Amino acid sequence: MDIKRVATDAVTETIVMTVVHMDYKGQVAKRINEKMPLATVKGFRKGQVPKDLVEKQYGKAIKQEEVKKVVDLALERFIQSERLNLLGTPLPKENENFDWDAEELTFEYEIGLVPNFEINLEAENNIVKYIVTADDKLIDGQVERIQKQFGKAIPQEVVAADSDLTGTFSNEEKGINNTTTISVSTFNKAAGDQFIGKKVGDVVAVSTKGLFEDDHQLMDYLKVAHDDVHGLDVEVNFTIEAINGAELAELNQELFDKLFGEGKVASLEDLKAKIKEDAEAQFAQQADQKLLLDVQDFLIESTKFDLPAEFLKKWLQTVGEKKLSAEEAEVEYARSEKGLRFQLIEGKAMAQSNIQITFEDLKAFTTNAIKQQMAQFGQTNPTDEEVQGIVARVLSNQEEVKRLSEQVVAEKLLEVFKEKANPTTKEVTYEEFIAASYGE
Repeated sequence: MDIKRVATDAVTETIVMTVVHMDYKGQVAKRINEKMPLATVKGFRKGQVPKDLVEKQYGKAIKQEEVKKVVDLALERFIQSERLNLLGTPLPKENENFDWDAEELTFEYEIGLVPNFEINLEAENNIVKYIVTADDKLIDGQVERIQKQFGKAIPQEVVAADSDLTGTFSNEEKGINNTTTISVSTFNKAAGDQFIGKKVGDVVAVSTKGLFEDDHQLMDYLKVAHDDVHGLDVEVNFTIEAINGAELAELNQELFDKLFGEGKVASLEDLKAKIKEDAEAQFAQQADQKLLLDVQDFLIESTKFDLPAEFLKKWLQTVGEKKLSAEEAEVEYARSEKGLRFQLIEGKAMAQSNIQITFEDLKAFTTNAIKQQMAQFGQTNPTDEEVQGIVARVLSNQEEVKRLSEQVVAEKLLEVFKEKANPTTKEVTYEEFIAASYGE
C-alpha cells in the first residue's frame, strides 16, 4: 500500500491511499473459504456449492468489507506515525466513478490540521483586574434584607415600594416557569415601579433586559442558565400570588447565632464586617470570571491563525445524530468558531506554562466547591467525612469529572494570566463593577 499526504493549504491536506491486490487478497480468500460450508445456491446442497459460484455470489461484498478494514487500519496508523494533530476527523472524498474491479484502488481522505501559532501572554493590553468592594449602601441593604427575611410577614392589599412579592415568572418560548419570592426593591427602579399599586392575581409583563442591576440575578429568580443570562431580552409575565410587608426582625444575639453559629457574631458591627467579608469573596469570584473572559477576548483578537474553515463546515454536516445541511453547518461553524479558537489558544497556553491537572488538584477543587455549596444552604460546619463522601460521589460521575476538570484548567490559567498579562488593577464598588461589566 502506498500512502502520501498532499497539501491543499497550511491547514488542509488530503491523504491519498493506493491499495493493491496483495493488501487484501489473503483475507478475502480466507473469508471465501469460511463461507463455503454455509453457502446456499439453488441446485446445490448446502456446503457443496462450487467455489467459483461462492466467489461470484459473495466475493464483491467480502472484498469491499476487507478493503475497508485495511484502509481504516492503515489510515489510523498513518495519522499516528505522522503525528498529525487533527481538527475533526478524516472525511472520505466521494468518487462517483470508483471501480472496485480496478487493479489499484485509490482512496482519498480530506483532513483539517491544528494550525501552528504562538501566543504572547505578556503582550501590551488594556485589561483591567477589578477589586470589588462592598460599600456602606450595599452592606446596609443586606442588613435590611436579613431583618426582612427573619421578620414577620404582614399581608398587604396592594404592592408598595417595600413589599415582598410571591409569584411566578413565565415565558413559554424560553421555557421559563419559576415561582419565587422577591422584594420590589430588588428590581431596577423602572421595572419595580410597574408593580406599585398591583393586587394579588394581577399579571405584570416586564422585560428581562435591565430587570435587575446584575444580569446574574436572572439565574436566581427566573432560573435562567448562566450561558443565557447576558443580554437576554425577552418579555416575561409575573403573576402575583401574595403581597407582604415585613415587621423587621430585631438584631440580637439569637438572630446572629441562628445565622452564623453560636458566638461568631456579637454585634451590628460584627454583622456588617461578616457581610462585607462574604460579599467581597463572592465579588472576587465574579471579578476573576470577568478577567478571564476579558483575557480570552484579548487573546482571540491578538492571536492570529487560520482554521480549516471549509473542511470544518463539511465535517459538521457529518457528525451528530441529525445531519446538517450546508446552510446549517455554516451557522453552527460561525457559532462555535470563537470557542474553538480559544480552545486551541488555551491548549497552547497550558503547554507554554507547563500546566498539568492532577487528581489531587481535581479533588481539592471539588472539596472547596462542595463546602461553598453547603454553606449557601446553611451547613457552615460540615464534617470532613460528610464532605469527602459527597466529593467521592461527584467524582464517580464522568460527566462531572469533565466539567470540573475544565473549571480547574480555567482556574490555573487565570493565575497564569494574572501573572503574565499584567492587567491594570482598579478598585470599584459593586455598582461600578456591574456598569463596567455590562455597560449600564
